Amino acid sequence: MPQGSKEKYSEQQKRKAEHIEIAYENQGIRKKKAEAIAWATVNKQSGGGERSGSGKHTTATDKAKAREDSAHNAVKTKQAKSEDDALESQTKTELLIKARNKSIHGRSAMNKQELILALRKP
Repeated sequence: MPQGSKEKYSEQQKRKAEHIEIAYENQGIRKKKAEAIAWATVNKQSGGGERSGSGKHTTATDKAKAREDSAHNAVKTKQAKSEDDALESQTKTELLIKARNKSIHGRSAMNKQELILALRKP
């Protein structure tokens, strides 16, 4: 279990962390890592354990903003993954055109995998 006691968390927070953890494990992430991500998500969304401590002073507005930020980050991650899959399905010629548009140096000597990696860089 991640560092610290979870006694200060409400039952709802514990259930939420458990559901998040299971979802990450189903995606193939190690149990310990999934658990850490789950508790970090609960902390960000709810401000920590609500029975006492610092989370008790987090305003409802701040908690709502944290939940919204978390949801936006999830959408961005999902979109980035679908864009990466889109690059994999394109031909080398299509990738070369994209690389030319981005002015990637040395693109003509790159193979398909190198082009994909170059296009993924910001």
